[in-house]
Amino acid sequence: MSMHFIRTGDEPLHARSPLRMRCWLAAWGLVWTLGGTVAFAVAGRPGWAAACAVLTAVTLTDLVLVIRHIRQGPHYQPGRDVPPYAPVRGRGRWTAGNRERDVRGHRG
Repeated sequence: MSMHFIRTGDEPLHARSPLRMRCWLAAWGLVWTLGGTVAFAVAGRPGWAAACAVLTAVTLTDLVLVIRHIRQGPHYQPGRDVPPYAPVRGRGRWTAGNRERDVRGHRG
């Protein structure tokens, strides 16, 4: 059985991202890339130290952007009570009580 996700065409507007998880992962990556930069610099490997320094900059940029999005509040990161997309109108069936009706209100 395959899973079919309903797409409404407005996913970028209502996309959700687990920002707190991204924040912790970025912080964890920052610790490791900083450690790698220092370790390779002490070991006398300037190429590897530079590569780790570039990764440190990328990770730090990601961390700053994630924190910025978290601080922007629920408008940019909707809570669990906000639906992920606008309901699709004009398709399918909906139930009113125990009777099934189509979108025009006719019993089916």
